Amino acid sequence: MKKKILIVEDNNDFCEILNLFITKLGYHAIKARNSKEAIECAEAEQPDLIFMDVALPEVDGIKTTAMLRQNPKTSHIPVVALTAWMSALWQEKAEKVGITTYLIKPISPQVLKETIEEYTKTMTRAPSC
Repeated sequence: MKKKILIVEDNNDFCEILNLFITKLGYHAIKARNSKEAIECAEAEQPDLIFMDVALPEVDGIKTTAMLRQNPKTSHIPVVALTAWMSALWQEKAEKVGITTYLIKPISPQVLKETIEEYTKTMTRAPSC
């Protein structure tokens, strides 16, 4: 059974790039565009990993992660924050709400692959071009 990865990203292009890469690695990708969809998908799908954009509209990724952590159905899911920049203040907030780790955009395919493998405890072959 394929491991599931939830992509929470409001930028359509970046979301599709992540989706294609994750799918090519052999995982099942699920997409959410905002906090509400993220929480609904996480509860319903029980993904093995969540990639969370920090700068979501309305409710940001930090607050969304806090809500996921407070929910017994989703509190165990590793959350990797995705951001174009990470200030000391954002990093402190991320740590307080239980974000597992964070990646700075743009993200290299190798770092993305290693992160997925680390937090889903799987080994995959690199996708061929």
